[in-house]
Amino acid sequence: MADVTFKGTPVALGGREVKVGQPAPDFSAVDTSLQPVRLADARGKVVILSAVPSLDTPVCDTETRRFNQEAAKLPGGVEVWTISMDLPFAQKRWCGAAGIDRVKTLSDFRDRSFGQGYGVAISGGPLAGLTARAVFVVGKDGTVKHVEYVREITSEPNYDAALSAARQAAGA
Repeated sequence: MADVTFKGTPVALGGREVKVGQPAPDFSAVDTSLQPVRLADARGKVVILSAVPSLDTPVCDTETRRFNQEAAKLPGGVEVWTISMDLPFAQKRWCGAAGIDRVKTLSDFRDRSFGQGYGVAISGGPLAGLTARAVFVVGKDGTVKHVEYVREITSEPNYDAALSAARQAAGA
C-alpha cells in the first residue's frame, strides 16, 4: 500500500493500491443530484479522478478550485471528477459558494466503492472514514495512465503531472 501521512503521522489505507497500466477499477458514486455515476459510463473519455478528504478543508478547497481552472484549458473529452466522502448536499453547497462549474463532484458515501477500489479509504486515526488525497488519470480505453498517492495528506498533488498525463491520454 501507499505510504501516506497526516501531519507526519502514518495513516492506514484500506482497499487495493492502483498502478499505472492496469484496468481502472469501476466504481459507483453519487453526484450532487443524488444520481449514481459510474466510471464505466465515461468510457471513451479521459477522466482525472481527484480524491480528497473533504471539500470543506483548505487544501481540498484549493485543489478543487485549481482543477476547475485547469479543466477549462483541457481538450474536449477530458473530465475532472473530485471524489470525497462529503454528502452530496454539502458538495452542492460548496460548489455553489466556490463557483465550481467544470469539475464534477461525487460522493462515495453510499457504496464506498471508490475508496476501496482505489486504495484511498482511510481506515484509522483522526481521518477514519474519509478518503486520502490522490490523483488518478484514466484513459479513453479504461486503463490507468497516472497515479499519485499524495504522501502527506495536507499537501497538494502534482497538478502538472496529472494534467500532462491527461493531455497525453487525450492525444493532445
